[in-house]
Amino acid sequence: MFKLAHISDIHLTPLPRPNLSELAGKRLTGYLNWLRHRKAVHQRAVLNDLIADMQAQAPDHIAVVGDLVNLSLPEEFQAAQNWLEALGDPEKISVVPGNHDAYVTSRSEPGIDRWRAYMNSNAEGARYKATASDRFPYVRIFGPIALIGLSTAIPTPPFQAFGTLGGQQRRALASTLAQLAEQNLFRIVLIHHAPLEGQVSRRRSLRDSVELSEILRKFGAELVVHGHNHQSSLHHLETANGLIPICGVPSASSSGAHKHQPAAYNLYQISKTGTGWRCEVESRGFHQPTSTTPNGEIGELARTILSASPDRDR
Repeated sequence: MFKLAHISDIHLTPLPRPNLSELAGKRLTGYLNWLRHRKAVHQRAVLNDLIADMQAQAPDHIAVVGDLVNLSLPEEFQAAQNWLEALGDPEKISVVPGNHDAYVTSRSEPGIDRWRAYMNSNAEGARYKATASDRFPYVRIFGPIALIGLSTAIPTPPFQAFGTLGGQQRRALASTLAQLAEQNLFRIVLIHHAPLEGQVSRRRSLRDSVELSEILRKFGAELVVHGHNHQSSLHHLETANGLIPICGVPSASSSGAHKHQPAAYNLYQISKTGTGWRCEVESRGFHQPTSTTPNGEIGELARTILSASPDRDR
C-alpha cells in the first residue's frame, strides 16, 4: 500500500514586511488584502498543528500543490525553502507552484527555483518525461505509483488569479500519460488550479481547463489532486474507461476566519488488487473550535473509496 498526503495553499506566515519598492503593481493590492482579510485567515500555529497530525499518519509521500507564499517576496521564497527542508527530504515531497508563487515577474529573485529539488523527476520517472529541457511536467515513480507534476502558475493582473498550462506543457502531459499507461501505473496528476471547467469563477480559473479535460479523457489518469479554491471538494471527470476522481483541499493554514473552511488535508491509501486498484481517501482536519480548543481539534472529517477499478487494457 502507498500512502500519499495531499496539502495545499500553505500561505506561510509571518509575512515579511515589504518595503515601498516591493509594493509596486499587484503586490500593493495583495498587501492591502492581506492586512484587511487574509492575515486573520492564515495562521502559522494552525499549519504547525496540521502538519504534526499529518506526519503522525506516516505518509510515504507528501504532495504540496501550490501557494507556499503570499506576495512572492524574496524573503518568502527562502522561508518556504526552509519550511520544505524541515518538512522532509525532496525524494519524499513533491511540489507544484500556485499563482501566489508567481505573483509578479522578477528577474533578480530565484523564486520557485529555490524549490527545484522538490520539483524534478526522479531517476525512474525521467524515462517517461516528454522533454529533458522543460521542468514541467515532471515525473516521479515509486513502485506502481506515478506522480506527474504540472505548473499553472503565471503572473496575472491585479484582482486576477487565473492560471494556464500552455500548449507545450499540455502536449508533454499527453505523451507522458500515454507512456505511463503502458506500464499499468497508478497515475496521480498534481496541479494547483482546479482543473475542471466551472469549478471556480473565470478570474480564478484554469484558462485551458477544457483542453486539459480532453487530454485526461483520451489518455487517462487514476487521480487528480489540486488546491487553489481553499475548499474540500470531490468531482469526477467522465471518460470512456470510467471516472477520474478530482480532489481539492482547504488551505493548510486556514484558521476558519471570514467563513473560510478550516485547515485540512487528504490522505490517500492506494493498493493494487486482483482486479485493478483500490484508492481510499481520508480527509483530516480541524473540527469546529471550542472554548478549550480555540483552533479546534484535528481528526477524521470524511472517508471515501474513490476507486476500485479493473485493470486497463494493455
